[in-house]
Amino acid sequence: MFTLAQLTSFVAVAEELHFTRAAERLSMTQPPLSRQIQLLENELHVQLLDRTNRTVRLTPAGRAFLVEARRILRQSEHAALAVRRVSTGEVGAIAVGFTAASSYSALGDLLHTAQAALPGVEIQLQELVTRDQLKALGEGSLDLGLVRPMSTGADLVSRPAVREGLLAALPAGHRAAGGRGPMPLGELAGEDFLMYSPIEARYFHELLVGIFRAVDVRPTFTQYLAQVHSILALVSGGWGIALVPESASLMRYGGIVFREVVLPDPKPVELNLVWRSANDNPALDALLRHL
Repeated sequence: MFTLAQLTSFVAVAEELHFTRAAERLSMTQPPLSRQIQLLENELHVQLLDRTNRTVRLTPAGRAFLVEARRILRQSEHAALAVRRVSTGEVGAIAVGFTAASSYSALGDLLHTAQAALPGVEIQLQELVTRDQLKALGEGSLDLGLVRPMSTGADLVSRPAVREGLLAALPAGHRAAGGRGPMPLGELAGEDFLMYSPIEARYFHELLVGIFRAVDVRPTFTQYLAQVHSILALVSGGWGIALVPESASLMRYGGIVFREVVLPDPKPVELNLVWRSANDNPALDALLRHL
């Protein structure tokens, strides 16, 4: 099969219609250039050029082949450029996992950064709880996770993305809904409290248990739920009160009043970026540099 070097030689001669000028254009001498044309014609079993001591002309076959030769050279250039862009992370795809709550905080910033800095990279989103994201990262089906801090394997790298506070989510008719200023956690004592599941929402469960223990407050846990939006739906229906991340106030539920609370740590809620150290996706490396 003919080579790209042969095609390049043929196109130069066909455009210059002069072997000496074509050789100068390609920074080579005339004999090897003539040899490339001969090899190409032998490979195709057709004469591409009529050449005499004074003139060079394209044969009908040469005119037809010039169109195809240019097209093949353009495609080869495009292929080389595409490969280089993939290797530098300018194009490609990144599978990103996120928790439901993170879609109201870090996820938006991540998507804006990716769109602005890496418009050729496709972001493939998967909504998963932290536990399932860590499993998917380990299996290689996710490139990057937005997860709550948890014990991770030695092959996972974790970096903080967001820290935020907690708000009390109260039914609009609750006695404390009209209060001013940060609410002491002591006001939650004895209240019907919607709590996070110790299994599906382990991070938030352990976080709140630790906070209540630190301030010696004992709410009455009436329901255990996995997702923030499920908790807010029950608060809206008057089934109890809850503590939720600040970003959850962006969820537009009617019948809920959000109040600041006094906390031992004003920003106890963390969200981390996590990825596998052995991940060789160039687009992920590029995104992490921008993040």
